[in-house]
Amino acid sequence: MSSNKTVLISGGAGYIGSHTAVELINAGYNVVIIDNLSNSEKEAVDGVRKITGKDVVFEIVDTCDKTALRQIFKSYDFDSVIHFAAYKAVGESMAEPLMYYQNNLVSFMNIVEMMKEFNRPNILFSSSATVYGEAENLPVTEQTPRQPATSPYGNTKQIAEDILHDCCRAYEGVHGIALRYFNPIGAHPSALIGELPRGVPNNLVPFITQTAAGIRKELSVFGNDYDTPDGTCLRDYIDVVDLAKAHVAAVNRMTDCKMDAKYEIFNIGTGNPISVLELLTTFESVNNLKLPYKIAARRSGDVPAVWADTSRANEVLGWKAERPLRETLQAAWAWEKNVRNIK
Repeated sequence: MSSNKTVLISGGAGYIGSHTAVELINAGYNVVIIDNLSNSEKEAVDGVRKITGKDVVFEIVDTCDKTALRQIFKSYDFDSVIHFAAYKAVGESMAEPLMYYQNNLVSFMNIVEMMKEFNRPNILFSSSATVYGEAENLPVTEQTPRQPATSPYGNTKQIAEDILHDCCRAYEGVHGIALRYFNPIGAHPSALIGELPRGVPNNLVPFITQTAAGIRKELSVFGNDYDTPDGTCLRDYIDVVDLAKAHVAAVNRMTDCKMDAKYEIFNIGTGNPISVLELLTTFESVNNLKLPYKIAARRSGDVPAVWADTSRANEVLGWKAERPLRETLQAAWAWEKNVRNIK
């Protein structure tokens, strides 16, 4: 296979990275996964191998270590990089801002520097809807002005987007796409890979599934006094498999030289706002469970509502979210049961 059919995935043992590896392999790409396993498990790579039936190259590398990263660029032939490797907990970033700036920005700059040094043209950056902050108009489009970030985590995404924009403009050989994703949830239908947070989950669905599994005593719903239909936050929950397929569409666009500009941005979501309580009751209904939950105080850094206008990704990438919420929440529970050996 030629080099343009190989993709380097940093953070590829993580939640979104492992699902993206599966979809890239299904689409005919080879993948090289690098991960420092600081917030992921090597079993995810085994899961990718089992699902695809392919041997996947995996190296334990910290993208903040430029020497180790340079060795990867020397050792493997690829044209495209998908950069997932980053810390991602909003609350933790409020408590440990320096840790977030050092890890998320140094790792990203190292990747771009190696691309420039080794003449690798295409980078796909894992961005986030957090860059919109508290948007004045909903749904948000790619033209929606970015508001000041509500957390250091969100700020690292904004700064990395700016770095990528400037590097694509300055360096002739570098092309970039930033995918701003909304709220990834669910797991692979095989239940072989899924979201496995360490310690107390920061995201809603793992907290729901861990409560259902009896690991958490009860679920906290943060705030029920927002200006939304039921008082709980509205979010755009996107199935992780749909999200992974968006990465394939974006890599195809880069490798086929179809980009209209050297730097492009796409929203990746469903375009359908769902409240926290609605998600909770849907999970209970599809999995025939009842969960203990309490209303807790609002959480610092949370915006009341945000969801995507996805028409640009639908039209330009030829991609759209397809998996129904019910199936997504069934897959999330199947994964949790598999991990915990619950029959």
